[in-house]
Formats: sequence, structure tokens, C-alpha cells
Amino acid sequence: MAFSLNEDQTLLKDAADGFFADHAPVASFRKLRDAKETLDPALWGEIGAMGFAGALIEEHHGGSVMGLRAMGLVLEAQARTLGVSPLFQTGLMGATILKLQGHSAQQDAFLPKIADGSHSFALALDEGAHHAPHKIDTQATKTAKGWSLSGKKRFVPDGAHAQTLIVIAKTETGLGAFLVAGQAEGVTRHALAGVDSRDLADVTFEAVALDDAAYLGGKPLDETTLDLILDHGRIGLCCEMMGLIGASFDMTHDYLKTRTQFGQLIGSFQALQHRAAAMLVEIELTKSCVVAAIDAMERGKGVGEAVSLAKARAGDTLQLVTNETIQMHGGIGMTDAHDSGFYLKRARVLETVYGSSGFHRDRWAKLHAY
Repeated sequence: MAFSLNEDQTLLKDAADGFFADHAPVASFRKLRDAKETLDPALWGEIGAMGFAGALIEEHHGGSVMGLRAMGLVLEAQARTLGVSPLFQTGLMGATILKLQGHSAQQDAFLPKIADGSHSFALALDEGAHHAPHKIDTQATKTAKGWSLSGKKRFVPDGAHAQTLIVIAKTETGLGAFLVAGQAEGVTRHALAGVDSRDLADVTFEAVALDDAAYLGGKPLDETTLDLILDHGRIGLCCEMMGLIGASFDMTHDYLKTRTQFGQLIGSFQALQHRAAAMLVEIELTKSCVVAAIDAMERGKGVGEAVSLAKARAGDTLQLVTNETIQMHGGIGMTDAHDSGFYLKRARVLETVYGSSGFHRDRWAKLHAY
């Protein structure tokens, strides 16, 4: 995905590619799916032991502070093999929220646990069928002993298994972020059967009692900070999408070089060559957009525009490549026996998380005052 990597990033990429190929191959995902399981606890512990979960975390909290580009490389490697772990919701979203919104005591309590893979988080944000980060009805009311939280969150990634939910709610002074134990009294988690066979849940909060320590940062969560947190996540999703794109394209390319029809390799047919070339062009353009979004985040300039461009572009390219993977594989591609369907289903979900391509085109236009 990245055009130019330094020595440490190159070593990390090689380690991540090898790790997920060995410890979380597509066959492992198929086994989980067949068993109707959406979590491999052992894998999450191994990811922590490898240091992948601490890429965004400072050394004094047990991390490597290698940055967002490094986390993107790991997420891309995990996506190539359809690895199932809390890495995105915990290592990226959890760590980012704690760093940008949490106070020092909360960071000291949780960041080391993220870095070593001993704790998991899930961001409970959206409340409807579509991504609407600033339309929040879940209410947090101040009480004599702390807070009372009531409301419902829809389609929470990792929501069924996460040990701690980070809930965005309304308060008297604006939005706030709250740390809520997944097993707390008043919390009901309803696991959903997602098309991609991943952990997804609706979560209901009924007068959940929280102490003041649960209020992240002890201050309101302003919209600018929330957008910045989500843009970190959107970049991570783009990196996952590049992993799916790369794996799907490689699968198709290999098939074109080995499948024969009418006594010839199908890769020799000009029509299929043109379609493969068109995919490759779109992949390279998308790669440029994703790298530009990471660079914008690192510079802190033009972040929203760059991230929305990358998310919209990655969503479109992912749909194109996974569709072509199915079509070029013909009949076998339509069967559950072939892995291509897993990538297509995962693509459909990732395109919608934290805003579909349509959402981000609209956001990009508004940021440019159209």
C-alpha cells in the first residue's frame, strides 16, 4: 500500500505479512465461520505479543509509537487473509480515542492493556441504518453518584465481545464519550448475523450507572475531535480495503494465468486482459489516495478532504475488484467452496463502515463549499 517505507516499516510489513499468513490464513476464517464464531481470543493475544496492537501507543505505555502508517500496514496484512481480531476497534480506535480525549489516569489504565492485547474495546457510535456521527440520541444524565446512560447503538463492530464499550452520548453540555463495561448492569448486547461473519451487535443501555471515572477526559467531546478520531478510523479502513483489493486482484491474476478454456489460458483473451488492466489502474490511483490521506493526517493539514477522497475511492475500487474476481472465476467463484465470496462479502461491509462512498463524496463536496 505505501509507496516508500523506512527500514523499520519495511521490517514491520514483512513481519505482519508473515504472521497473518501463518497464524490467520483464510482457512482459519472459514473454520470460524463454519463454527459460527466471530472471535479467536488466542490470535488477539499473539497480535499483542508481536507488538502490532501498540503501533500508536507511546513506549512508556508499552507501545512502539510507530504511527498510523505502521498500523495501516498491519491492518492491510490482516485484511489480506481475512484475519479476525479486535485490532481495528481496539488498537486503532480505542487507542486513538484514549489519546485524543482521555485524561492521563485513563490512558495509564488502558493503553498498556491495548498494547499487550489483554483488553478489547468497541466504539458504539451510530444509532441508525446509515452513518450519522453527529446525530446522537443516546443520553447521559448527570447524577449525584456519576452518570446514568440510556439509549441504543446499532451495528457496533466488535460489539458482542468487546470488554469495554466506548459510547458516544449526549450530555447537558454537548457530546461526551463514556467507558462502559460490556457486562455492566443495564447493558444488553444482541449479536447480529453480518454478511461478512464478523462480530456485529446492537447494544441497548437502560439507565446504566457510571461513575465519573467513566467520562472520558472529564470533558465534552467536541465535533472536531470526534471527526479527527473517525478520520483515523477511516484511514485504517482504507488500509484494510487495500488488503482486500490486493488479495482479490492477486487471486484473479493467478487464475487468469492457470485456467484454460478452448485450449488456451484465459489470460490470453484480450477482453480479460483489458479488464485486468483497468483494475490495476484503479488500484494504483486508490493507493495514491490512501497514502495521501495518511500524509495529510501526519501533517495535520487538509485531513477531512484527503480522508473522504480516499474512503470514497477505496470503496469504489474494492467493489470493482471483488466483483471482477467473482466474474472472472466464473461458476466456481459463485460457490461457497471458493474463497472469493468471502472477500466480496467483507467488501460490502467495509464500504459502509464510518461512511459509504456516497457519504464521503457528499462530505468532500461540503468541505469544498459545493
